[in-house]
Amino acid sequence: MADEIDYKIYGEDLQFVEIGLDYGETVISESGAMLYMRGGIKMDTTASTKNEGVVGKLFSIGKRVLTGESLFLSTFTNMSSRKAYVAFAAPYPGKIVPLNLKATGSILCQKDSFLCGARGVDIDIAFTKKFGTGLFGGEGFILQKLKGDGYVFVHAGGTLYEINLEEGEKLKVDTGCIVAFSQSVKYDIEFVSNIKTAFFGGEGLFLAVLIGPGKVYLQSLPFSRLADRIYKAMPQHGGKRGEGSILGGLGNILDGDNKF
Repeated sequence: MADEIDYKIYGEDLQFVEIGLDYGETVISESGAMLYMRGGIKMDTTASTKNEGVVGKLFSIGKRVLTGESLFLSTFTNMSSRKAYVAFAAPYPGKIVPLNLKATGSILCQKDSFLCGARGVDIDIAFTKKFGTGLFGGEGFILQKLKGDGYVFVHAGGTLYEINLEEGEKLKVDTGCIVAFSQSVKYDIEFVSNIKTAFFGGEGLFLAVLIGPGKVYLQSLPFSRLADRIYKAMPQHGGKRGEGSILGGLGNILDGDNKF
């Protein structure tokens, strides 16, 4: 069974979660996620969330390489007789989502969304079942699979929205906006049927199709979309200061830039 940890989430858009640990309790996180830890906490690294031999740990490292994550996980254990605290910060603006796997069951999530979780929670990988889904689904062939009976914390960009799909209910979503979904939810992709919309609508050629029953967690600002906007706004890539000014295109002309 997973450790029964306490937690509190601070902030609005740039959040962090503080985990309270009793003696002997441990929380596991992705490398580099730790914000601070108070006295009594011992930090270590591990290759796997399971109690397994050398071969098993090497296999776990190989799976983490496939997901693009760091080779090792960080562990934080309270070695003192008093309650001790450790905190983990979100990597970019958005929300930290606490998920009780005992209530939700196994969760599939995008590769970079796991932040931390109680010891006893298993972090594994899941392969998309269809070639087309893996190739065009926005999340690639591999998703993270979180299972167990304790708390895990995942990160969503922008605003988080939770949807509970009924049996057979269908939801079409931009592929990058999916954070996580229940294992009971069927995941596929669908080509935008209208060619004009596909090429000029700005929404891409494919949409993700999620079919219930189960929960779906969506994010309003995928990191890839945020990074793309920042990249385009950089001066060396055509972005200019004051693009949002009242002058607009006229400002570009006055600056000697007649490109639109």
